[in-house]
Amino acid sequence: MPTDELLIALALVLVIEGALYALFPDAMKRMMVTVADQPGSALRSAGLAAATIGVGIVWLLRR
Repeated sequence: MPTDELLIALALVLVIEGALYALFPDAMKRMMVTVADQPGSALRSAGLAAATIGVGIVWLLRR
């Protein structure tokens, strides 16, 4: 069922993000400071690029 797959994907995102914060808390703090200093347009572009790459990977895996 597609809903199950979406929930599994979201759960995996939480696992990966949680592991990063648990394993590298100081590096994550530094990264947040760096991100806060970036202009909104740069964050928007990086987010769009990441989303596009993610959709491409899913498309390749599902075809």
